[in-house]
Amino acid sequence: MTIDTLGVVGAGQMGRGIVLTAAGAGLAVVLVDATRELADKGRVAIAVLLDKQVDKGRISAAQRDAILGRIKTGAGVADLGDVDFAIEAASESVAVKQQIFADLDRACRPGVILASNTSSIGITGLAARTRRPDRVIGMHFMNPVPVMKLVEIIRGLTTSDATYEITRDLAERLGKRTVSSRDVPGFIVNRVLLPLVNEAIFAFYEGIASAEDIDQAIVLGLNHPMGPLALADLIGLDTCLAILEVMHRELGESKYRPCPLLRQYVAAGWLGRKTGRGFYPY
Repeated sequence: MTIDTLGVVGAGQMGRGIVLTAAGAGLAVVLVDATRELADKGRVAIAVLLDKQVDKGRISAAQRDAILGRIKTGAGVADLGDVDFAIEAASESVAVKQQIFADLDRACRPGVILASNTSSIGITGLAARTRRPDRVIGMHFMNPVPVMKLVEIIRGLTTSDATYEITRDLAERLGKRTVSSRDVPGFIVNRVLLPLVNEAIFAFYEGIASAEDIDQAIVLGLNHPMGPLALADLIGLDTCLAILEVMHRELGESKYRPCPLLRQYVAAGWLGRKTGRGFYPY
């Protein structure tokens, strides 16, 4: 199966990163969101990133123009009728993703693989919302997508071997390395990462240390490139909360219970870098 055109649903941080990576690898990409205006804003944000790359001498103006020329926008999933592969990168909500997969199933040609960039939500349940459950798979990119090399591939109960192999090949074509996970909440990375992040938030909540000292302790003591609170701000505190809630609900263990302070920050709209305030000001 040849994949020439990729459809991406969601013009947020992750969706834009996937689009930029795919267009940079030579694929034509159609970016859609709830409205064309949102998709167009996503393309503008990608153009700004590319301009910065030109200013730094990392790519030429001609390369920038070629990448942008491969990116088109649409008003919704109905505009993905001609894509060869579709990736959903919407908010981490079961209801939202289920609706998108039902809509994608109607919009995309038979045989097109429907992938989700979900951080934690079950692939089997998303597949059940389609008439092609064997063609549904998880394709979890790391943030920031253009920089991070890993893609987690998650096979649902009904995902076929052919779907897995095509998805793995696509990830490698995008310059990524892959790991394979069973369809369990949090998969591999977030199953390990989010309890660490949550415990760091509890440490801050309980007054054990300042946010700066907690992060510095982990960076210097465990040789992590970034502290867990700064990382939570980068991921988005709303996304962290959503992942923890999925793991807590589905696995039923108290160790996944989100810290009350995390809930409070999200309620206040302090979501991290994307809103200008989280555990740090931006």
